[in-house]
Amino acid sequence: MMSQEKPESAPLSVLIADDHTLILEIIGLILEGTPDIRLTTAISIDGTREQLKKNGEFDLILLDLDMPGMNGVETLKEITALNAGRPVGIITGGPTPRVVEEMTRNGAAGLVPKTTSMKSLTNAIRFMAAGERYFPLEVIQENKAAQRAFESPLSGREVSVLNLLADGMPNREIGDSLGLAEATVKMHVKSICRKLGVTNRTQAVIQARNLKLT
Repeated sequence: MMSQEKPESAPLSVLIADDHTLILEIIGLILEGTPDIRLTTAISIDGTREQLKKNGEFDLILLDLDMPGMNGVETLKEITALNAGRPVGIITGGPTPRVVEEMTRNGAAGLVPKTTSMKSLTNAIRFMAAGERYFPLEVIQENKAAQRAFESPLSGREVSVLNLLADGMPNREIGDSLGLAEATVKMHVKSICRKLGVTNRTQAVIQARNLKLT
């Protein structure tokens, strides 16, 4: 009786989308020597959609957070749905505490800093494709250190208002979202500006980002 050989497992199908072609070329050169990973690339969100239509679902998709057409959590959810719920992670240059929290809360498979070594990237790809979540220890530690270094002068309600200001919402929509009267929202905006030492809502959003409050 002839023995049956166990078939080799198929390589992981990975799509990486980044508008910097040099980055994609470098990653491609590294992964050429990695037989368990089959790489497909895209240089835009539209290109990502096209690759999904052409090839079907991938074991893992990584999206550049700062790529044109990338709309944060909204695009993350859209691409995850198009990928039939399979893992979708984020590549970014300098993740803020808000980005880490938003991506964690909204189901990102992980967050890969652009400073990650190629060896760590291949390990992260395998980890996320296996259904695990990848958030590097240094990112978590940096965010915790930033939070300890600056104690927010804002109340919890003011932070909620500020986050919606950062999303470009007018006072009325902020009030509807938080169940507050428009006059109350205006009062919170004035308090936020005073505490941050600025004179208008645009400056408040910029200052809050500088202080990593949003």
